[in-house]
Amino acid sequence: MSTAPALDPEHTALLVLDFQPAILAALPEGGDCEALLGRVEGAVAGIRAKGGTIAHVRLGFTEADWDAIPAVNKSFAPLAQHRVMHHEDSAAAIDERLAPRDGDIVVRKIRYGAMSTTDLDQQLRERNITTLVVSGVSTGGAVLSTVIDAADRDYQLYVLSDGVADPDAEVHNVLLQRVLPSRAHIIDTAELRTLLGGS
Repeated sequence: MSTAPALDPEHTALLVLDFQPAILAALPEGGDCEALLGRVEGAVAGIRAKGGTIAHVRLGFTEADWDAIPAVNKSFAPLAQHRVMHHEDSAAAIDERLAPRDGDIVVRKIRYGAMSTTDLDQQLRERNITTLVVSGVSTGGAVLSTVIDAADRDYQLYVLSDGVADPDAEVHNVLLQRVLPSRAHIIDTAELRTLLGGS
């Protein structure tokens, strides 16, 4: 049984981070991307069915965004240099299985964290969201940055252990087992259904 507190869907949002073709393509071929998408699709459906909020976050750049990235930024300067992940490219689109619907929040970011370069925090607070369930790619990038930031903003946090993935299995495991539990409840999609009052 989970020791995590039950969720109040009215005040809960599921964050769907960086489920974009170019980012999913970085996952190891042995890891089942389709299964990952299926689990997150199920979590999205479960939260929606209970009246919760879905917040889609995707990485994408304009020409001006690329030009503003300094050379000292180890992660993002190469993307700017090679003009990768233009916000209108199909590689930067949200995977069609998780496509946003009316009423969902959708934001475009230009760094790892979901909140640092977006108005996501403001949109969540306007909807009285106090609890975040985090899914996304990758565990060591978007998920880690978002959880640390959201914890500092005093959200109650849950990370879906089977709804996150990383190109590096060791990094993924260390984060889920040693780092993220200090800031979030680590649950899987089955536990999510239980905490939402499902079976």
